[in-house]
Amino acid sequence: MNVTGIFIHPIKSCQRIELEQAEVTPKGFLWDRELMIVDQHHQFMTQRDYPQMAKIRVQLSEGMISFSVQDETIEPFTFEPNLTGNLLNVQIWRDHTIAIDQGDAVANWLQNALKLSSEQTCRLVRQSPQNIRLVNPNYAQRPKDQVSFADGYPFLLTNTASLAELNRRIKANHTVEFLPISMIRFRPNIVIESEFPFIEDHWKLIKIGAVYFDVVKPCDRCIVTTTDQLTGKRDEFKEPLKTLSTFRRQTGGVMFGQNIIPINTGVIHNGDQVQCLEHR
Repeated sequence: MNVTGIFIHPIKSCQRIELEQAEVTPKGFLWDRELMIVDQHHQFMTQRDYPQMAKIRVQLSEGMISFSVQDETIEPFTFEPNLTGNLLNVQIWRDHTIAIDQGDAVANWLQNALKLSSEQTCRLVRQSPQNIRLVNPNYAQRPKDQVSFADGYPFLLTNTASLAELNRRIKANHTVEFLPISMIRFRPNIVIESEFPFIEDHWKLIKIGAVYFDVVKPCDRCIVTTTDQLTGKRDEFKEPLKTLSTFRRQTGGVMFGQNIIPINTGVIHNGDQVQCLEHR
């Protein structure tokens, strides 16, 4: 088994960046979900409520971030994320944490790009290095296990064989021609290639390259998986959730992929070998 995809999402719920290698930090890949968009109440915003966020393309180069909008004529915008600025008390799920506001210019661009109403304002915030966001203690392996602005865990791992089995079942469930679901619908960080569907369900400890990970929890999936990650359009058949619910429903939701926590830091490369060292 080998790594076949490495992805970061610098802005939570916006488009991904595919990499050939990435640095593993305690809270995730470097720059993954380092920033997020919040509303006027400082609540986090995601594709669950704003599917148009899927159209925001993100590029990262020499410490600068560039935004553009898929298939739109809005002028691109480039800015330098900073660690100084107004501090905001923001909420992501049940967590309250302090984040650094990135200024009016980028906020105004996002307001326009997302086509928010005049009553709805937004801000872009960066995670403060002084305010660590801890992993759910029910699944943390160490007291200081931490996470970025990802939903709950530093890394999400998915398996190509699991996706192939899901697509096989989707095709069998529909009489109309159905294009295969792409892995990017699940917004993973690490994609592995294997011959065995859902083999990842049985892992407890894995090694990727020189980095060890605890496999702590299957990932429960939401409406974001039904959202085209280029156009922001919802799938009219509610796939892949509809089919996933027929064979992947567990206590807590409909599952696809595994949440993993790094034990050490390092660099992961495309093509690195994946080894399971301990099973559940």
